[in-house]
Amino acid sequence: MICRVLKRIGAVAIGVMLCVAASSGAAGAAAGTGYPARVRQLITVTAASNSATSAIFRAYRITHGHAARVFGPWTAQVGYNGVARPGQKREGDGRTPAGTYGFSFFFGVRPDDGFSFPFRHAYRYDFWDDDPNSSLYNEWVNAQKQNPGVNPEPMHQVPVYDYGAVISYNARRVPGLGSAIFLHVGTGAATAGCVSLPRSELLRVLRWLRPRDHPLISISVR
Repeated sequence: MICRVLKRIGAVAIGVMLCVAASSGAAGAAAGTGYPARVRQLITVTAASNSATSAIFRAYRITHGHAARVFGPWTAQVGYNGVARPGQKREGDGRTPAGTYGFSFFFGVRPDDGFSFPFRHAYRYDFWDDDPNSSLYNEWVNAQKQNPGVNPEPMHQVPVYDYGAVISYNARRVPGLGSAIFLHVGTGAATAGCVSLPRSELLRVLRWLRPRDHPLISISVR
């Protein structure tokens, strides 16, 4: 099985994620692997403990059940209160959610850099609604047209949102489970719950990611 192969190359986080996929009976899994065959790009973010504010970032290309490292190991920054255990992320807790997620779209204050993913430019009137009592919770909101809730996240922020990718966490928008989880430009400091990388490294990753390869990001604690 793939999980055994990947553990032998030292990518423990990948092995865990693949085994989870197998137990969930993911549709479209490759015969005998228990892993969706369409997933051909994988990012792992592995923290040393739940209280760690930095983590090891690696990116892999998966071909016929074999993972080849493309980027890393690099140091990424995570939440200022560390990494939440699966299912324990809450709004405003300063923790990055553990788990495996896809990406929905890219965004940035700067222009599209030729990315394959859909790109949304961040203007001064753009916000992310992180108000659990709002009907638009965990959505990008144009404040000229709709109310982004109480204390929304400004999307026009330099340099952290020069470029970023929306991690599809809490896609069902369950109130209070957390919102605005991105992979974005780092400043060297811990985040409010996102994952960040230095600008040059982030751009290399964003240019590499392609929707047709169904990329995933797996966040875990070793």
